Amino acid sequence: MAKTVTNAPQTPNINLIAAGTVIGGDITTNGDIRIDGVVNGNLQVQGRVVLGESGQIEGDIHCQNGDFSGNVKGKVFVGELLLMKSTAKISGDIQTQKISIEPGAFFIGNCDMLSAHTK
Repeated sequence: MAKTVTNAPQTPNINLIAAGTVIGGDITTNGDIRIDGVVNGNLQVQGRVVLGESGQIEGDIHCQNGDFSGNVKGKVFVGELLLMKSTAKISGDIQTQKISIEPGAFFIGNCDMLSAHTK
């Protein structure tokens, strides 16, 4: 008799924008996304945004967690933790609960630190 699996673990969706790729338009995903190319548009991500060193985003970003090594021009809204690596550059306001900035990282704008209750 065949066994039916009802609670099989689901792998989270991981999207990849490779270096050399340019996307014009907004992106919405329930999973995670890694960007090594260029996105000219807003991101609405339920999971984590990883922005590689060659990655560029021009638009607002809404995500749960962010790990940035590339360039951002726009507002950044992170529900939990924003990691700015030494090569990261953000031109725009940041709103997050927690932030970690490595020496060499750069941002122009305001940073609002919110607690989990004011989110």
